[in-house]
Amino acid sequence: MPNDSKDAEKFDYGTAFSRNIGWITETEQQVLRQSRVAIAGLGGVGGAHLAGLSRLGIGAFNISDPDIFEIVNFNRQLGATMSQIGQPKVDVIAKMALDVNPEVDLNLFPKGIGEHNVNEFLRDVDLYLDGLDFFVMNARETVFAACAEKGIPALTAAPLGWGTALIVFVPGGMSFEDYFQMAGQPHEEKLMRFLAGLSPTGMELEHIVDPTRLNIPEERGPSTPIGAFLSAAVACTSVVKLLLRRGEVLAAPWSLHFDAFTGRSEWVERPGGMGHLEMQARLAAMRKA
Repeated sequence: MPNDSKDAEKFDYGTAFSRNIGWITETEQQVLRQSRVAIAGLGGVGGAHLAGLSRLGIGAFNISDPDIFEIVNFNRQLGATMSQIGQPKVDVIAKMALDVNPEVDLNLFPKGIGEHNVNEFLRDVDLYLDGLDFFVMNARETVFAACAEKGIPALTAAPLGWGTALIVFVPGGMSFEDYFQMAGQPHEEKLMRFLAGLSPTGMELEHIVDPTRLNIPEERGPSTPIGAFLSAAVACTSVVKLLLRRGEVLAAPWSLHFDAFTGRSEWVERPGGMGHLEMQARLAAMRKA
């Protein structure tokens, strides 16, 4: 998806991203320029992922979202404005990326991701970043399984109230399925496993002032822009570390939870994933609730 505007003629990659240099080297900036990242889901988290990585100078993306922008998206989603109501998210967010970097190489998947196109979606990809809605499990399982098969690092960061939870899956390590153990489970059970696995501590729950707004069976929950933006900040940092191979990235069965409201952060290790005794106890409590 090229940018044919005259503004592209004024663009200079080195100047545009020169302020990154110092935190990364000029050589590392070129590594990011040659990298391709796949992002499925371009709402509150996915749109912020693409915005952050575009401004870091990532040179290519495969992006997907079958939805359009609606008023209900306004509290957290980049691209959700009055002028964009009813517009496809993938088109709006792609234009935002091109406005930042007219040279960026974009492959768009406007009908979503499934078994029929996951291989094309992950073609030539260095890393996958999950931006799918929390309640979308079939596509999430499909993409993470394909990443494990192809040896592609894959990350998911969940916006949880005033904070975020991150978990990373790397080639040769514990896979998404190994950790969450969703195969054969009903949809509602998968959702509870996803939440419990991302946030083993459940520290976000202490901030809910109206519990009726959180209902997993009805697939609805409250959100904040803070959680979405923090998710992108934490996930995009791990993306850079993985692409540049600089710094330690703790992968599953480790997960990170950061709560900006209290200033707490915690790394939690759950060997065996959902098979861990504490995870089993948390799942039992969630089922009862």
